Amino acid sequence: MLTRFAVPTHRQAEFIDVTRDVQRIVSDSGTQSGLVYVYCPHTTCGLTIQENADSGVQHDMLLLLGRLAPRNDASYRHIEDNSASHLQASMMGFSLMVFVERGKLVLGRWQGIYLTEFDGPRERTLIVKIQADAVNEMPQRRS
Repeated sequence: MLTRFAVPTHRQAEFIDVTRDVQRIVSDSGTQSGLVYVYCPHTTCGLTIQENADSGVQHDMLLLLGRLAPRNDASYRHIEDNSASHLQASMMGFSLMVFVERGKLVLGRWQGIYLTEFDGPRERTLIVKIQADAVNEMPQRRS
């Protein structure tokens, strides 16, 4: 089963921590062990796992992505004038996978799951799929 949730964005480019939203979906599912997949069905925003303790990291990543794909490059051909947003989102990627153990996302101490917006503000949708581990029971021996 797929679960969708909306993420409102507030700036043209920003990182939004969605870790709690994904954890809530895992908790509500009752899954204790397995995998969770998060997918972003948009072409101008993406997903990443990154440090969640120091917002300077997100600032620095946005700064570098802006240098790698600047918004004001006159050589872009895309008619919507958001080529930089497409390029930056592609650099982040559109899906990720996280282990689930004991009902919790398995993330490092300083890691969080981020929606990375590059063409906002707008409302985005993320899609989550949980794959619970199969219960492997040992077959009983016959005498």
